[in-house]
Amino acid sequence: MRTLAAWALASVLLAACGTATEPGAVGVKRPQFLLVPSEQVNQSAEKAYQQVLAEAKAKGALDRDPAQVQRMKTIIGRLIPQTAAFRKDAPAWQWEAHLLSSPEVNAWCMPGGKIAVYSGLIEKIQPADAELAAVIGHEIAHALREHSRERVSRAMTQQIALAGVAVLTGAGEGVQNMANTVAAVTFQLPHSREQESEADTIGLELMARAGFDPNAAVSVWKKMIAAEQGGTPQFLSTHPSPQSRIQDLQALVPKVTPLYQRAKS
Repeated sequence: MRTLAAWALASVLLAACGTATEPGAVGVKRPQFLLVPSEQVNQSAEKAYQQVLAEAKAKGALDRDPAQVQRMKTIIGRLIPQTAAFRKDAPAWQWEAHLLSSPEVNAWCMPGGKIAVYSGLIEKIQPADAELAAVIGHEIAHALREHSRERVSRAMTQQIALAGVAVLTGAGEGVQNMANTVAAVTFQLPHSREQESEADTIGLELMARAGFDPNAAVSVWKKMIAAEQGGTPQFLSTHPSPQSRIQDLQALVPKVTPLYQRAKS
């Protein structure tokens, strides 16, 4: 019986191996462990997102600056069509974006295209449009690559080892706890260095395809480091090794520059 259960578990884990995106011009093609169905993760993300919006609205902190909201949405509107280079289905996602009044220097994109930009990012970093596109493109890349789903899948694997394959079929507490896990990986737990590198790389291509100068990805990181001198911005606290990442971005800029030039022509 134990042998049968082990075989079933191994079969499920093997079937979970794949990749969420096409490689794009930058060539991101690492195999991923995607055990949990994307539909479940997206539904949980939607619930968490609506809760964040409700809390912000109750505090009078939702979309308070119409000009900045429009600026943000215009930039995102240029980035979204470019997501097709990595996922054909992504432009048709139910994208949503809001500006949250908070001193945090932060932004994120939940699974399924639910975006939030914090006013502290705009007020303290003072990003140009291309620099803001670099930050948002990075966060969109996390959603395209389904990094949250990947991390939830790893967490669920630990539960499966303890509770059995039934976790995946809706039994037990695993599915019940998924919404909390999705929220945790979005707001609390840092991404791995590997995932951050992928988001940097994909985000750089997205902004270049949208006609934003990819060099702005380098300049906004320098601004982030400068802002860190007065206390660690939330964005940096979950995105380690800024100096080495600046060097990596600088090395990648020539690769995506033709895409930028094509978009501007």
